[in-house]
Amino acid sequence: MGAWDDLDERLRPGVEAHTREYERVRPALDRVTAAMRDSIAAIFDGTDLKPLFVTGRTKTVESFRDKASRTLPSPDPGLPPVLVFPEPMRNLTDLVGLRIITTLPHEVDLAANQLKRQRHEFDCRGDREKDIGSIESGTYGYSSRHLIMRTIHNEVVRTFWQAVDPETKAAGSYLFEVQVRTVLAHAWSEIEHDIRFKASNPKAWSPYFDRQFTGTAAMLETVESVFAELHERYETVTGFWDEDGEGSAPLTPNRIRDVWQTLLPHVDRKSDDNWGWAAELLAAHGLKTTLELVSLLQSDTITTVRKALDHRYSPGPDRLLDDMLLWHYGERHIDLTAEAPDADSTPRRDSLERRRRQMEMYRALHPGEG
Repeated sequence: MGAWDDLDERLRPGVEAHTREYERVRPALDRVTAAMRDSIAAIFDGTDLKPLFVTGRTKTVESFRDKASRTLPSPDPGLPPVLVFPEPMRNLTDLVGLRIITTLPHEVDLAANQLKRQRHEFDCRGDREKDIGSIESGTYGYSSRHLIMRTIHNEVVRTFWQAVDPETKAAGSYLFEVQVRTVLAHAWSEIEHDIRFKASNPKAWSPYFDRQFTGTAAMLETVESVFAELHERYETVTGFWDEDGEGSAPLTPNRIRDVWQTLLPHVDRKSDDNWGWAAELLAAHGLKTTLELVSLLQSDTITTVRKALDHRYSPGPDRLLDDMLLWHYGERHIDLTAEAPDADSTPRRDSLERRRRQMEMYRALHPGEG
């Protein structure tokens, strides 16, 4: 049951009249919806931000009647309730509704800000975060950015207002709603809305539904966080390969640590935070930039080196970096970083020579690898 079903009989004629009028002009409003959808989709052309999709809908006649039927108690006892929207055609800002659906959470703000910058076409009259569930309340739900936009000198809008009242000079401004949310929040809200608000029998409800919706919202929030972290890591790694940007950054001990922990977070067994040894090993071969380090630390080569040496224990960063340099430079790496051949004690040289022989045997048996 909706607001229309409970509406005071004394208010029904007025709401019915507004509903008939809305039904008459709705085809013209459909054209406004289509124009707004096309205009908003076009603002992302030629930008780095690519929403998954932009959709639009015009409120149905039934939904219009139900929302126009919402009331507040009258301040005067004995009088009928007061309509929340006495002029619904002008009071309601969601008759035309647009949705911009993004992939990642940070794109929601980017899309909203891109829309608000179109001041020659739209004027933003409202902007708020609409949360069903929040950190402050300790609950979960979907989050959506809601903007109220007003068109400026729009010819399709003028045609609509002429359909509403041919005797009045038509203006080109119209208020409509834009929701910006991620695809996961969109999917959750659509399913939740269908079950919670569009159920054929509102009494057919169980508290377990609420529990399940809360649980799925929590899972989706976690998944979104992981996707956001993955995207951030991808952007960082991509930057390492930019020879004119991050890839040109010099290999200080801290830079080597940061690159290593980004590329190989699962291979970080150091007991201290001293990466000076790594800078010395790399400098011995003239490797001085971030791009040269990431070129060395290719995952397929690391896998091959692991197979060749068949480590008894998983190597930490120091051993793995040493092995990668040995794989690439062979005898040269030994001569540059180990003791002199005629030294009294040569434990490092002996270890490197043994590992180099293992690598050469593996290469002979697997000529296509490495």
